[in-house]
Formats: sequence, structure tokens, C-alpha cells
Amino acid sequence: MRMSDRRLRQELQRRGIGYRQMRRMNLRKNHPIRRLFLNILFWFFGIAFIYIFYVFITMPSLDSLLNETREPVITFIDRDGYEIQSRNQIMGDPVSVKTLPKHVWLPIVAIEDKRFFQHSAIDMRGILRSIFANARSGRVVAGGSTITQQTAKNIFLNSQRTVRRKIQELLISFWLEHRFSKHQILDLYLNRVSLSRGMRGIDAAARNIFGKSATDLTLAESAQLAAMLKAPTTFNPALHPEKNIPRAKVVLVQMFRQGMINKDQLLSAASKLRKPQVKESNFNSDFRYWTDFAMDNALSQIGSNIKNDIYVYTTLDADLQKSAAASLRAKASGHQGAIVAINRKGEIVAMVGGMDYQQSQFNRALAMRQPGSTFKPAVYLVAIESGMNPSDMVEDSAFAIGDYNPKNYNEKYYGSLSLADAFAKSVNSVPLKLTYQFGLDNVLSMAARLGVGAKLRRDYSTVLGTSEMTPLDLTTMYATIWNGGYSMHPFAIRKITTSDGKILYDRKPSDPIKLLKDETVSQMKELLYDVVRNGTGRRAFVSGKTIGGKTGTSANYRDAWFVGATSDLTIGIWVGNDDYSPMDDITGGSLPAEIFKNIIAN
Repeated sequence: MRMSDRRLRQELQRRGIGYRQMRRMNLRKNHPIRRLFLNILFWFFGIAFIYIFYVFITMPSLDSLLNETREPVITFIDRDGYEIQSRNQIMGDPVSVKTLPKHVWLPIVAIEDKRFFQHSAIDMRGILRSIFANARSGRVVAGGSTITQQTAKNIFLNSQRTVRRKIQELLISFWLEHRFSKHQILDLYLNRVSLSRGMRGIDAAARNIFGKSATDLTLAESAQLAAMLKAPTTFNPALHPEKNIPRAKVVLVQMFRQGMINKDQLLSAASKLRKPQVKESNFNSDFRYWTDFAMDNALSQIGSNIKNDIYVYTTLDADLQKSAAASLRAKASGHQGAIVAINRKGEIVAMVGGMDYQQSQFNRALAMRQPGSTFKPAVYLVAIESGMNPSDMVEDSAFAIGDYNPKNYNEKYYGSLSLADAFAKSVNSVPLKLTYQFGLDNVLSMAARLGVGAKLRRDYSTVLGTSEMTPLDLTTMYATIWNGGYSMHPFAIRKITTSDGKILYDRKPSDPIKLLKDETVSQMKELLYDVVRNGTGRRAFVSGKTIGGKTGTSANYRDAWFVGATSDLTIGIWVGNDDYSPMDDITGGSLPAEIFKNIIAN
């Protein structure tokens, strides 16, 4: 051993370190696995730092979003100049914990973040508690987000569940805690949280659900609002009191456990939990399908980049709309329905898309359904144009085209009868024979002239209404006939302006095109009159009014229709089920015809 090694060994022994131990330490230090681990750790933290830095620099402008006031308000006006509804994510009046009664905002703290005033941006104790609770139950039963984190998400972020969004949420949460006091953060939360109909802030929710400002809420009502935070629609007290009330009781119990209220206050508030008695006008449910439709039309005219408040002047007849909605609810209970009304100018003056907008926002006036016999005018118009008259005799007898041999609704044949009687009784063999005689292409061409031919199948079953179309399209087809055979382009919006009167859109109608000869229109109207006087549409008859129309029923009673007209209106009515299930013997001549009569008689 060299002298240097001997001296090194002696020195190590003097210090109590063995030479072999030192060699093992050096080996461990330079071990390839250790080096690999250190390299991986270095790259992991390096990449993580770069990603977090990228997330940080691509965050939204916090100050600009913080100072945002509200979305532009869109106000819908009816044909008489009255406001139908204002919509958008409109905030209620600004509120503050300094001016609100404590019992209004304490329920939110109690149920959402009881340690809000003790922790910083995140609550490690709450996170650990949630982890253990979720692990015990085997599913997610508790969350660990603080009110600060929820504020960050509500104001600055969307609801996407991604790693990037979560990192941004944490960064913004620390920024909020650094910049604002706890009370200021709570103010931001109270003014931006969305609880009711897309409107932001508890004041908006209080006004929409309880018909009062947030400052006037009782403890029970405040607990019911706090209960909605778990899932605003599911726990809405106006829509689902059976879910909201038990949850509100949980809120009150948490307040009691945290010393925010005493036992008497708990019991008193719990006894006052109930479904809010909200006035129908607060929801404007009779007009919601219409305003959705008008909104889509407005955006198609001026684009979606709306920066200022606007007024949308529509063609809606508010009284007719209410009458139509009420008639549908009164007659079609247990099913769904849709109503469209168009006047001679082409103005859509009423549109009902379903029984209850709060339960379903799907607009059935725009849904594709089988029209049944209401399609038959297209066939009879071809026959009339080809020289036939309503008095001409035809034969109702068994008739098949290939394998297609449909029977009449009542499964019997009438033999020899006039064209008018065949139409009024809605027999099936006669329009099939007419189509065979004059050509399927001519029938489809007529449908195209009337505005409903775009999606029709080139099939003989189309003659009896198996090709689907919307109630709006079908009503337009009839409106063209009642408009003297002139082309009809239904519209819902007359004008759009800014709040200071600047015109953004002003409808300039084009001249209508003559599609049907006067004689053809006159004879077709006589056929439609006979349906109501003597045929399948008798239940639509109103004494003293000249009414024409046509009934229709699809296979197995899945769709029931009546499309009728008075001197100035064409009204299409559909009744059915969303899942296409059959109805119990409901035909176009029953409920739809009765609904039409109710609307016209009111």
C-alpha cells in the first residue's frame, strides 16, 4: 500500500471511519441506479416547472375578468311593443357581507367551507378529510374545494376537469388570497355564483326563486339557496322541493353544529322550509320556447359577438301565445305537443314547443315527425292542377303499389264518392291512385313548391305522410295555400336595435312569388272547409267562423295533427310522445282539433 493510502487510512481510523465503509459510501454515491433516479427527478421537476410556468403565462387576464360587470342584456319585444323577456347571464344587485344579514351568507360558509376564515387558498385539513371520507365510502361523497377555489373557477375559468385548469385554479386562488381580504373574496363569490336560470349572484337567485331581494331572505330561504350549491338544477326548490328541503335541513344542522344558530332558530327555520310560491311570470314559461327560437334567429342575423345591450322586436302575439300554451296544457295532459301560428304576412305569431319548458327545453315545433294525412293536400293540389274538380267521382277500394297496400283508418272502403268526400273522410286509396295517375315526381315537386320537399323520400308511402317534417314546415305549407298560393317565408324578427336606437337589423321582405293559380287555391280551400264541416275535423268547428283544415294521424297513433286556418291565421298543432310510443286512440280529429277550437274560440 502506498504511503498516501496508509496515511489516509490512519486519518480515517482516527476519525472513526473505516476505509471499507468510505469505499462503500463512494460506491453508493456513484451507483448508476442512483444517478438514473437523480436524473429522472431533475427532469420531472424541470418539466413540471416549465408546464406550470406555461399555465401561468396563458392564464386569463385576472384584472379584466375581475372588473367584468355582466353580459349584454337581450330584451325581446312582442308585436305590440311590450317586453316579453330579458335574457342573458344577468347579475342581480351587488351584495356584500357587510350589508347582508348574516343569516343570508352564513349558510353558504357552513355548508361549503366551514374553515373559510381559518385556512388560506386551500384547506389541507379539508382535503385529507375528503380523501378519507371518499375512501371509506368507495365513491366521491365529499369535495375539498374552498370558497376561494370556487370563486376562482366561477369568475375566471370554465368547468373542464383538466390538469391545466386545476393548476390555474390553484394559482388564481393564491392570487385572490394575496390580493383580497376574506370578506372581499366572499363578496366576489356571492355576486358571481350561478344558481338560477344562468343568472349570477345570490340576489338574482333570490329574486327569481323567492321573488325578493337577497337582503330580505329569511334564514329558511337562505338555507334553501345554500342547498342549491351542490347542484343548482337538481336542488332547485321551485323545481325539486323534495330534494332541496332535505338538503336545506343539512345546511341548518351544520350551522347549528358550528355555533352559527341556536336550537330554537334551527327548529323554527326547518319548519318553514317549503316550495316557493313563484308567480308564473317570474319564469315566463309560456314564452321560453319562443324566445329561444327568436334568439337563434337574432344571432343568425347579427352574429354571436354581441357587445352591447340589444332589443329584438319580434312578431309574437302575446295573447295568442298564452292562449295556445294554456290550450295545449289543458287538452294534451300526459303527452307532448307543439303549436305554430302564422298570419297572412308570414309572421310567426305564436310558437309553443312543449307542455312545460322547465321540465324540457326541447322545442317540438322544430322536431321532425310524421305528418300522416296532413300531407295529402300536396296530392290533391296536383290533381286539381291537372284538371280535376272537387265534385269529380273517384273510387275508394283496395289498391296496392307493389307490396304497399295501406288500408283506411277505419279499415273499410266507401266505394264511389266525390273527390271532396274522399279528402274530407281522409281515405288512403284515393291519394295513392291519384299519385299513380299523375306521377309521384309531380307530387314531390308540389311539396317542394310549398316549401316541404327538401327531405321527402321518393316513396309512395310519402303520399300518406311517412316522411318526417317539422310542425313549422307543415304549417308553412298550409299557410301558402291560405295566402292565395303566394310563397310564404315565415319570420320571427322584424327589427333589432341597440339600447340607444341604432338599427342592427331591419327586415326587408322580398316580393312573394305566385305558386298556385287562383282557381286551384279556391278549390283546395273548399276541400279544407269540408273537412271541418263534414269530415274528420268536425271537432274544430266554431260557430260563426269560417274554418278549414286537415287532420292527420301516423301509424299506431304515434302522431296526431290538425292544421287549420281562419281568415287571418294558419295554426298547426301536433300531439304525441317524445319517445315515439303510441297514444291510446288519439287521432288528429280528437285532441289537436279540440286544441285548435279552444285557441280560436278564446
